[in-house]
Amino acid sequence: MAVLPEQRLSIITLGVKDLPAMIRFYTDVLGLEDRGMKGEIAFFNMGGVVLGLWDEIKLADDAGVASDREGAFKGFALAFNARSEAEVDAIFLRLAAAGVAVTKAPHKAPWGGYSGYFSDPEGNAWEVAFNPFWPIDEAGHVSVPAPKER
Repeated sequence: MAVLPEQRLSIITLGVKDLPAMIRFYTDVLGLEDRGMKGEIAFFNMGGVVLGLWDEIKLADDAGVASDREGAFKGFALAFNARSEAEVDAIFLRLAAAGVAVTKAPHKAPWGGYSGYFSDPEGNAWEVAFNPFWPIDEAGHVSVPAPKER
């Protein structure tokens, strides 16, 4: 049985040094709509895949890896959004059985979801998360809803 129950890439999160400048580039130059938490993290819908921008030190910490770029952390994380917390747990059980390096076990995340991280054989960070705020359609496409007024 495959570890990931559905084959899809949900999110590519780039760890960035200057988040405000990068958000301006993606919104002002590329014309994308920022659906993230203003000033904290940016999310852009990209045709069924979400592009995220986040402070690289915070991303490395969230993934449980060194942030020096001298070690395993490459400044980005790939993500698979699961349909439930139970699915996240089941995926991590299969990863453990396959001997995959888990860098951060599944846990309740401060943003209200549930997630954990593992590394592929070359140290690329993968997050497996359940986000109760982002819908996943029948085809497995995740989308970020428009932000609510603050």
